[in-house]
Amino acid sequence: MSYKLSPSSLNLMHECPRCFWLTQHKVWSRPASTFPSLPSGMDSILKKHFDKFCEKGLLPPELCDNKECKGCKLFDDVELLKTWRSNFKGVSYTDKQGNILRGAVDNLLVKEKKIIVLDYKTRGFPLKEDTHEHYIPQMEIYNFLLRENGYLTEDYAYLLFYYPKEVKENGDIVFHTHLKKININVKNAETTFKKALKLLNEDCPSKYCDWCKGR
Repeated sequence: MSYKLSPSSLNLMHECPRCFWLTQHKVWSRPASTFPSLPSGMDSILKKHFDKFCEKGLLPPELCDNKECKGCKLFDDVELLKTWRSNFKGVSYTDKQGNILRGAVDNLLVKEKKIIVLDYKTRGFPLKEDTHEHYIPQMEIYNFLLRENGYLTEDYAYLLFYYPKEVKENGDIVFHTHLKKININVKNAETTFKKALKLLNEDCPSKYCDWCKGR
């Protein structure tokens, strides 16, 4: 039996191996929690915002004034990026047993011959010291997928955080932006993928959480 995995499914494995096993074996799925629509809406308009600058061969203000982005440009293969952004296609890797790992990127930067993953994050408050750590496995998976598809990537990625600053008199909301550079190791993604497949090819884990208790 082969499996289709993603960053979100691997997050579930870290949270509860039993819920992950039950879901992948189509025995039972943890009920989906209510997901706020604002981050999804922001993600959509940010992609359009960045695409307008890409058409002009420029970086948007959030990046062009940041010294971290010196020498960078936006990935300009529009059709390929459209595929890689799709939740149904994305960037994918299939191993020799037919297992698939897939992830959908937000955007990419290019510096010389290497790609840098750029991901948008919307939150309600300024960043804490460890806010970025939650997203490191996700960025490692994206880089692993790109490298397995033959692309060179840097050993770091960028998270671009947006959080509200103020409301203008005319009702417009102004957002702060914070670009966070995070170091990544693609070996971690490969190890996690193999760990997930090993778990799925074994018996269902006995240790349960509040969600899968009694399932």
